Amino acid sequence: MNKGPLALLAGALAVALVIAGCGSSDSSSTTASLSKAEFVKQGNAICKAGNKEIEEGFEEFTKENNLSKTKPPSKAIQEEAAETILIPAINNQVEEIRALGTPEGDEGEVDEILTDAEEAVEEGEEDPTSLLGAEPAKFKELNKESREYGLTVCGEGEGEEEGE
Repeated sequence: MNKGPLALLAGALAVALVIAGCGSSDSSSTTASLSKAEFVKQGNAICKAGNKEIEEGFEEFTKENNLSKTKPPSKAIQEEAAETILIPAINNQVEEIRALGTPEGDEGEVDEILTDAEEAVEEGEEDPTSLLGAEPAKFKELNKESREYGLTVCGEGEGEEEGE
């Protein structure tokens, strides 16, 4: 991958992936409970598909905006990418993960991950560029929580390999 705007925008993936897979502003989900193994399997599949959608969105955005491969994009372009690619994709994934329901007995742990993710999404909506670039400490902790639970694809951080 080149080190230009696509690389900068792709750096947002680490942040977007964990946020996408783990939160929602709708905490009223009452769908039937899955086993933890099935929840993790389906959650990671949702994140994997969402990651691909985000990556493809960044590639298309880079082409459509004729972004330089050697010059970082402006703050306005970064904000537009976050607002038009990341946040909608994150919100879509959030809804899909939330719709899975919570594995019985894991409500507290999953709720903590979801609450942290909701806060991260809200921050991203208030300041879209906070979703781009280096992974802030808040997202590192959220990634760690997600991985520890088993949502390894959702909890990927920068430079981490995809796994299930």
